[in-house]
Amino acid sequence: MEEVKIGIGTKLKSFMIQCVRVWHVLRKPTHDEYKAIAKVSLLGIAVIGALGFVIADVMKFFGKVF
Repeated sequence: MEEVKIGIGTKLKSFMIQCVRVWHVLRKPTHDEYKAIAKVSLLGIAVIGALGFVIADVMKFFGKVF
């Protein structure tokens, strides 16, 4: 079978068309959506920070034991 090669110009044009489609769908988030995104982001940061603290604490404990 023979492969069909797509040129860089065709790929670029297709990408630009997809970008324009996304741009037309975008909208500004409502106040409630913004608050929900902020809460989830803060919760994620807090969980990762707490996990890092616990790991550091465990490493300090085992460093003294061994």
